Amino acid sequence: MAAVLGGIALAIFATTPPSPKGGKIVPTAFSATRAMVDVRQIAGAPHPTGSAEDAKVRAYLVARLQALGMDVTTSSAGVVDARGTAKYTRWTGRKEPPKPLINLIGVLPGRDRSQPAVMLMAHHDTVWGSPGAADDTAGVAATLEVVRAIHTAGQPRRDLVVLFTDGEELGLQGARAFFADNPLRLKIGAILNMEARGGGGRTAMFQTSPANGAAMALFARNVSRPSAGSLAVFLYRILPNDTDLTPTLKGPYTSYNFAFIGRSALYHSPRATPDRLDQGALQDMGDQVLGLTQGLLAAGSLPARAPDVVFFDLFGLGLAIYPAWVGWIVLGLAGIGLALVVRRNGSAGLRAGAARMTGLIALAAVLLYAFNWLSLKAGPPNYYDRLAAIPRLEVLALLVTSAAVALVMASWRPGRAGVVGAALPLMLLGIVAQALAPTAAYGVVVPLALVGLTLAIADRLGVVFGFGLLAVIGAVVTGYMLALAHQIMQGVGATLPMVAALPLAIAIFALLPSWPPMPRRTARLTAGLLLTAATGLALSIHFASLADTVAAYADTKH
Repeated sequence: MAAVLGGIALAIFATTPPSPKGGKIVPTAFSATRAMVDVRQIAGAPHPTGSAEDAKVRAYLVARLQALGMDVTTSSAGVVDARGTAKYTRWTGRKEPPKPLINLIGVLPGRDRSQPAVMLMAHHDTVWGSPGAADDTAGVAATLEVVRAIHTAGQPRRDLVVLFTDGEELGLQGARAFFADNPLRLKIGAILNMEARGGGGRTAMFQTSPANGAAMALFARNVSRPSAGSLAVFLYRILPNDTDLTPTLKGPYTSYNFAFIGRSALYHSPRATPDRLDQGALQDMGDQVLGLTQGLLAAGSLPARAPDVVFFDLFGLGLAIYPAWVGWIVLGLAGIGLALVVRRNGSAGLRAGAARMTGLIALAAVLLYAFNWLSLKAGPPNYYDRLAAIPRLEVLALLVTSAAVALVMASWRPGRAGVVGAALPLMLLGIVAQALAPTAAYGVVVPLALVGLTLAIADRLGVVFGFGLLAVIGAVVTGYMLALAHQIMQGVGATLPMVAALPLAIAIFALLPSWPPMPRRTARLTAGLLLTAATGLALSIHFASLADTVAAYADTKH
């Protein structure tokens, strides 16, 4: 129980953004309170591309950039293409195309203007019908506050460029135009883009340019409370999602993408107002972007291309980073530890352990799929309504996976060999992941090594110290897996919640060495109660009215 509670505490710590800092902190630090002044000014009303409100926003931003000592220009980004115009027509009902796009560009001169510049990027337009306090006013306001802090600290070593793009919501129109033919693009060496899909939560650095080894080493040195993982980078490369960073990825730039996705009901919502923006998320974005920007500006040379690395934050306390090939060594250590346990304790229970872990993963995935299906409303699903349901879907996932654990694991006395058996399906997954996607495999191979090596030495430490060490490792792995499952549910929980079955199964594996079995009848009764509660929750989501946060223009994602 202590390991479970410790894991929950670590997960909460890892997924909670910092408290917003007030305006009286040192002037060279990022203050969400100061940034909120801009958020309230910009996000008072929807300001889509071509609107009168967006013209007011652009005028305000020009004045703000000039006040921060930047040389400011406006750049025509051409006209909206046919696809963007079609989206605009669906939003507004108007058949005429929106007005020409206008990007805003600010340059803060550095001491050595021959050096490649660092660019901060966000988009100034919103979707139709949403004030966009998060998407992307938070990114715009964070940019302004970062520039203020850097300007206050003195002239940077190299130029700092700000690009506020137009037409992002119509298909990355302004960014595509800038990186296609604006001469300033040839001056840029590094890019930090800021986005949001929701209204709060931790800000994650979720995407980089290819060959990110040196880029991530610099990130690790300069960001004090990071939220980042190479698993997210791997997944984002294969998913069909785009941001303004997309047009840069084939260019010679060192690129980073930041976003928060908590409070997902507020994505493109008419209720995405400044008062509903999580100021802790804004503080988190600003702290990470400021630290990284300062590091890039001060660097003697910007990071060169180097092989992709494995990286993940340690509950926000720092960043673990290592070459992808080291994953094989981690797997080898896991295998050595598990083999020593079998040598000492025998092999009785290996098959049972493997069967139970395989059954747990399969049953949890099936239950997650089935209850997610049960929660769907009749007719085609509304993307934004499903986003609004994510907090309840997370509770639903916890209920059904706990039921799966109660049915498969709760009454089992695994013994040491049984725990090793439970590791075998995970070892197989780890080997496949390390072979096919080495930068994404750490979520499996690192817990296997931690638990395997701890098992190998725990019995030699005596009952008290050995059990205590197993409980600590169980809490650490459980905390990380709960945080990862939370991130998965926020990202794809509305459509693919079954993906969360794996991290939850790994958490159970880490807890098995100190597992207190319960009577079989109690386990079955517990599972029944959990599934009953899950059924009630799924039906309540199914029959609930359409969320009042749904985007004003849509009954589908677009």
